[in-house]
Order: sequence, then C-alpha cells, then structure tokens
Amino acid sequence: MDGDFRTEFVRDPVALRKHPALVLNADYRPLSYYPLSLWPWQEAVKAAWLNRVDIVAEYDTHVRSPSTTIRIPSVVVLKDYVKPQKRVAFTRFNLFLRDEFCCQYCGAKGDLTFDHVVPRASGGITSWENVVAACAPCNLRKGSKSLRRAGMNLRKPPRMPGPEELRNLGRKFPPNHLHESWVDFLYWDAELEA
Repeated sequence: MDGDFRTEFVRDPVALRKHPALVLNADYRPLSYYPLSLWPWQEAVKAAWLNRVDIVAEYDTHVRSPSTTIRIPSVVVLKDYVKPQKRVAFTRFNLFLRDEFCCQYCGAKGDLTFDHVVPRASGGITSWENVVAACAPCNLRKGSKSLRRAGMNLRKPPRMPGPEELRNLGRKFPPNHLHESWVDFLYWDAELEA
C-alpha cells in the first residue's frame, strides 16, 4: 500500500483555508477588534452545526460531505452572550496597543521594545504606570537613567487602559484583509461624521 494514501482524504483544499469567519458576540459586536475575532471556516461550520451560532453572512464557496452541502460562513453570531473582561491583562501586546504601536519618546513606529520609565535599577516596577513602548535607539539612549537625566520626555503619561479603551484603539488597526461582509459589523457603532 502507498504510504500517502490518507493524504488525499485529509488534505484541506488551499482555497478553503482563506475563508475565516468573523465572530460576533450576541450583541452583534466583535469579541475583539485587535486581534480581530476570527475562526477558521471549520470552527464556524462546526459551531453552526452544533447550533451554537447563527450564520449572518456566507461566502460563495461551498463545502460538501456525503450527505450535506453548506456555504462557508463569513460572519457568525454567538447565541450566548460572552461578558467582556473587566480587567485588561498586562501583556506586551496590550501595552503596544495602548501606546498605538509607536515609541513614546520619539513617535517612531516599527520594531518596538518596552522601557521602564523609572528604571528597575532605581526601584521602578513593571506596571502599566511605569512601562512604555520604545524604539531600540530611544531605549538605548535612555538606558537606566531617569527621564530628566537622559533629557527625554514622554508623549503621554503611562496608565492602565480600560477594556473599552483598548477595544476602541484596536479598531484603528484593521487586519490586512477585511472581507466585504464584515465591514458593516466592524464599524456599525462608530460615531458618524456630521
């Protein structure tokens, strides 16, 4: 028997890997904006089959089993409401999102690290109020000196963001790909311009 006989049965069609489903909470808002709450098409089909979600929009592509044909969901809504977290986790990603992915000393974007405003060598702690995003040149320039000694200023004082604030910041950074069926659900609660 050929050693690769199973691969024909389990291989995913390449085109179907490119059909993620936008996941909305029961209130029709995305579970998260950045990163955008997406499921692979297989998870969306499984959740629909198990009656855990309602399908709101679909792709033109179908998947088939021996007894069923289904269009791949592009937007699904959870049937049960998931309460958003009240506390924002202190993670590198959330810190960069709070600082809008730019250095808090010079405003540069790109390859970022983080910096303790009050250096740890001087008793500074790792917290929302003492850590900021910084580019490598600014981080090296400041080193373990105070802001005054380094002759540097912060663009804005560091503080702990609220969950709604981070959600709103995340909306400023859409993913590389937005399917047209998602747009109405991503920005329906945005304030309209007069």
